[in-house]
Amino acid sequence: MNATAADGRAGVRYQPDERPPTPLALGVGLQLAVLNVAAIVLIPLVVMRAAGMNEEYLSWAVLASVTACGLVTMLQAVRAGRFGAGHVLLMGTSGAFIPASIMALTEGGPALLATLVVVAAFIPLLLAWRLSLFQRVLTPSVSGTVIMLIPVTVLPFVSGLLATGPDGGALPGAPLSFFATLILIGCLALRGKGALRLWAPVIGVVAGTAIAASYGLYDVERIADAAWIALPRPRPPGFDLEFGPAFWTLLPSFLLVAVIASIRTMSSAVAIQRVSWRRASRATDFRAVQGAVAVDGVGNLLAGLAGTVPGSATTTSVPLTQLTGVAARGVGLAAGTAFIAFAFLPKAFAVVLAIPDPVFAGYLGVLLAMLFAIGLKIVLRGGLDYRDGIVVGLAFLTGVSCQYGLILPEQVSAFAGGLMANGMNAGGFTAIGLTLFLRLTEPRRARIETEFGLSALPKIREFLGTFAAKAGLDAEVADRLAAAAEEALLSLTRPEGSGDDLSRRLAMAAHRDKGEVALEFLVAPRDENLQDRLALLSGEVEETSPECEVSLRLLRHLASSVRHQQYHGTDIVTVRVAVSGAPGGGS
Repeated sequence: MNATAADGRAGVRYQPDERPPTPLALGVGLQLAVLNVAAIVLIPLVVMRAAGMNEEYLSWAVLASVTACGLVTMLQAVRAGRFGAGHVLLMGTSGAFIPASIMALTEGGPALLATLVVVAAFIPLLLAWRLSLFQRVLTPSVSGTVIMLIPVTVLPFVSGLLATGPDGGALPGAPLSFFATLILIGCLALRGKGALRLWAPVIGVVAGTAIAASYGLYDVERIADAAWIALPRPRPPGFDLEFGPAFWTLLPSFLLVAVIASIRTMSSAVAIQRVSWRRASRATDFRAVQGAVAVDGVGNLLAGLAGTVPGSATTTSVPLTQLTGVAARGVGLAAGTAFIAFAFLPKAFAVVLAIPDPVFAGYLGVLLAMLFAIGLKIVLRGGLDYRDGIVVGLAFLTGVSCQYGLILPEQVSAFAGGLMANGMNAGGFTAIGLTLFLRLTEPRRARIETEFGLSALPKIREFLGTFAAKAGLDAEVADRLAAAAEEALLSLTRPEGSGDDLSRRLAMAAHRDKGEVALEFLVAPRDENLQDRLALLSGEVEETSPECEVSLRLLRHLASSVRHQQYHGTDIVTVRVAVSGAPGGGS
């Protein structure tokens, strides 16, 4: 078995840049929309009803949420400029905003909610603009922990979905339909091939719904009463521009939740790349992560203008992509179109909303299990030393404890409108705080800034010689550092002395990290990813650029690891060189 198959990538049938047959893209996109539209609708329903909004405004808020999610899901797929991930990344309403949104509606009505949502929308836009500045804090440990905490946060809602009887008790059909859906999807995902694996979620949901319907749990009357087509009646609430005490009291809560929602989007954007390409060693494209977060801001602006609950990228498209093996961008376009169509087709909308809650609970059970595994893979892929292990462990335990009221429940529920009572929020902030503490307390790094190009080599050699002397490194290690830095610079320099190199600057840092020296290069962006090109050297090498390939091979031999993070405006290349024993020789 080859490395790709061992990593599970053999199941990727269509990558994002490939075009599957139109019926297949429409079918998978419709699956994604059908199985998630109810979850998108649920959050604004809960918020509006808890705040005592009338049915007219409630209907408008739900319609606006579904339409906005459809538009930004399509934008994620197409990747227009700096907006969009270029992957199948479903956008939905965010449960993290529930407490703050209810308080805003209670204190000042829809106009205050709209104002706060619009202001909070600038948080993801700011993060997307300068994501490279936060890359040392928003690490794989942070993003992976947030994804691992999503099942912890959602599990209470899953158990609530099983109580469907008129008196609040679970009818016999509820557990039967739940287990039928869960087991069928799970078995098809584990052993199904071809079309069976592709349609596993739909087959499981249809079978579960059929069982539930035999016990009278399927609301047929709702479907019969719904119209086939209905034009929306826009009711935007406008803005509360008085900026009174309620605005300033609630603003911190909205800003904090916006940060958490952005982290969730970043985590989702990283996770979807892990399951969308056949080559397991493909590096994470952080420009796609920036694009995903930027769309987060656009979606929240639309939600604010409409006066409904804001959202973020959901992780449900990640396991579904892994399940079906279809990661083509056409699926995202089809899903977004389906959302918008649902908003204008009440009859079709009612068919989805009539699916019994236990069936959704069974479907969510499979997704949550896969999400936890994906989060764990992200944590481990980032390299889990004992410090990162403590960060992940403390953050995860904090999230679980806060979610289930095990740590000062009264104080936690009272803080910031119950913000920290959400396990994902509590764990996410804990992971960020601990990671920030590590960064602020680590030894000071040696730094140099110079022009970018081969003319900088003498300065770099002098800088590394001084660093090696202060760090007590022997001459052999010092020479290896200089050679690795030279090969990295040669690999990043454009061919034939392109004029673009003359306008770019290089910032370089060096520091000891256990048995290695980490060299970090910050340069202007370029089209290729060095980490990807190093990974390709294990296979056939093209002969179009022999000098560059020789440099890459030397770098691969000299360095124990190379990591290339590409952002809009900045490239960050980290080269690690062993200071004891032989070089690692791998990337």
